[in-house]
Amino acid sequence: MKKEKKPKTHKFFKFIRRFFLVVLSFLLITFVGAYAALWLICHGPSPAARDLFVSTILETGQMKFLASWYFNEEEILAITGRNGMTHNEEEVNPDMIVIPTQGAAVSPDEEEQELPDVEIVEISGHSFFAKLMIIRDPARIRLATIYPWSDDAHSKSGLTLEQLVQQEDCIGGVNGGEYQSLGNWGGQPKGLVVCSGEIQYNVPQAGDVMIGFNEDNVLIIADTGHLSAGQVEAFVADNQIRDAVSFKDIDDGDDNHFTKLIINGTATEFSGSGSGANPRTAIGQKADGTVLLLVTDGRGAGGHLGATARDLISIMQEYGAVNAANLDGGSSSAMYYDGTYEMSSVTLYYATSSWLLPTAFVVDKKEE
Repeated sequence: MKKEKKPKTHKFFKFIRRFFLVVLSFLLITFVGAYAALWLICHGPSPAARDLFVSTILETGQMKFLASWYFNEEEILAITGRNGMTHNEEEVNPDMIVIPTQGAAVSPDEEEQELPDVEIVEISGHSFFAKLMIIRDPARIRLATIYPWSDDAHSKSGLTLEQLVQQEDCIGGVNGGEYQSLGNWGGQPKGLVVCSGEIQYNVPQAGDVMIGFNEDNVLIIADTGHLSAGQVEAFVADNQIRDAVSFKDIDDGDDNHFTKLIINGTATEFSGSGSGANPRTAIGQKADGTVLLLVTDGRGAGGHLGATARDLISIMQEYGAVNAANLDGGSSSAMYYDGTYEMSSVTLYYATSSWLLPTAFVVDKKEE
């Protein structure tokens, strides 16, 4: 007797079942393996690795929940207490920045050096690679935005760093302040945005720190999270702030963000590494007004974990920063200059570009 042939549809559904079984098995094995690996980091023999992992995860936008898989709130606070930043109460003293006037006499040594107007320096650390953009004239630094904002954060998208730089007909820049990053729309900032002296966004949140320049081109770093919107408006007017954004300085068990790195030549005190290891963007200013824009990689890019607060402070001190602050980092960190991404997003999808952003510090082209 001949065997009855099974319908082709039966074979198709059998193939689909097997396919999904293989996929689910793979996902399950991957999840269990990842969970076990993270458990080993969290409860293994290295307290330093545990503290670095927790501090790093708490700085991410979407993955901070992982810390609560392995530790309760009290344990998390204890860990960040051993590997965190103290809050720096110091206020920037603008008198410590003396910017040479155009046409002023320079020393013979300075004439011989013939320093470029903009210089990019490569920096290699133990767990990161970075580039530092050095801008001699702080008047060339300003803020680019996608203002006006939309009432719905998901109805208007931001622009890539390249687009923001080109929109302003500038030569380069780095990503700016904190923003609503859910879904990577990049269309809505957080905290404070001041552009060309105009307040474009003003919704103070606990822990906010303003980072920006006044009319004298001095970098001002100031706590604004304790102020009302009206008080922030008065602060901007009284201090003649021309361009500014904000970032968080907070450590409450759910978030681990820091902003102030160096104020008036004194570094913020920290314990351990000061933070987790992540891609970073930071800004600083030397006594002669020179601006330092720093971007590092991390999160596996180039085999690197990223930079810590201690790393940022060390670099800024090495290059002579009197005042310095951490800006928005992580997947947002990017640097663009003269038609090329010097540092692009560590996110695979945006590996040759940047995330969509609402703000960026940009560098004007040199006047002919």
